Amino acid sequence: MVDSIETPISRRLNSVKNIIIVLSGKGGVGKSSSSVQLALSLLNESPSTRVGLLDLDLTGPSLPRMVGLDLPGASVHQSSAGWVPVYVDQGRRLGVMSIGFLLKDRGDSVVWRGPKKDGMIRQFLSEVRWGELDYLVIDTPPGTSDEHISLLTHLHPLFTPTKSRPTTPSAVLITTPQTTALNDTIKSLSFTRKLALPVLGLVENMSGYVCPCCGEISDCFGRGGGEDMAAKNGLPFLGRVPIDTVLVGLLDAVSKGEVPGAGVEDITMDGGAEANGNGIRSGEVPTTFPLLDRYNGTTSSKVWKEIATGVIGGIEKRRSDILASIEEQQATS
Repeated sequence: MVDSIETPISRRLNSVKNIIIVLSGKGGVGKSSSSVQLALSLLNESPSTRVGLLDLDLTGPSLPRMVGLDLPGASVHQSSAGWVPVYVDQGRRLGVMSIGFLLKDRGDSVVWRGPKKDGMIRQFLSEVRWGELDYLVIDTPPGTSDEHISLLTHLHPLFTPTKSRPTTPSAVLITTPQTTALNDTIKSLSFTRKLALPVLGLVENMSGYVCPCCGEISDCFGRGGGEDMAAKNGLPFLGRVPIDTVLVGLLDAVSKGEVPGAGVEDITMDGGAEANGNGIRSGEVPTTFPLLDRYNGTTSSKVWKEIATGVIGGIEKRRSDILASIEEQQATS
């Protein structure tokens, strides 16, 4: 395999080991909350794991609110090396970038045509200084529209694997059990196949409601539709996620600023003054991570732990297959 053409985006993302794009064909299936939970679950892989969350839902950015950053003072800063992500924790293990940080009034609507959306996505991909990341989770809007086409067009150089970078961007599909959501998810799957975007698997969200009083599970949106779809289309089924009232309460508390996170002073350091690309100075010891600690106490975290394990396993299998293919081609050339 030959090296792909280098671009400003590929150079910027060279320090990102794995890119995971979260897709859903339909709105309201919990895609953004799934992106947040996947990011938090990946952080549990090891104490040194670092994750980025990129919000590409330009007209409906919700990630800042879900991680407790939709507050005065939480805004993007310019460093000598590019835009600095806004960090959720003082240890800077989870960084977030969203257009929500760029709006003067968080209630302002974003009314943009395709070319302006494309320019914003290109800026996010080429100018955000993530530093060394194990995973970059990209939350996308519902459907298959301008944002998705722009994203995959700009990431195209990364779709050619090399021995030094054997991983390529891949996707996780989110659906709910009812037929309408499944039909729209099939369209997203068709989109990934047309553009050769590998799919790591499918998650069936809102699959049942667990009564907080008696523990009885009610299948208010049906059950099993996502698993059946995955089986029929040859996709790994990553897991079934019930509605968790404790998680809902946690996200509400986070959005109100009731769960402490990184202070504004923790995100404004200039890149030139840092010892490494993660914003951590030499000898600095990461502090507590209240959001992650609180999240790990929910029922949802146990389900998403298994889903994250499946995602990591899928990535490792792709890496192994790609390296084997490269070695085979080199042996026969």
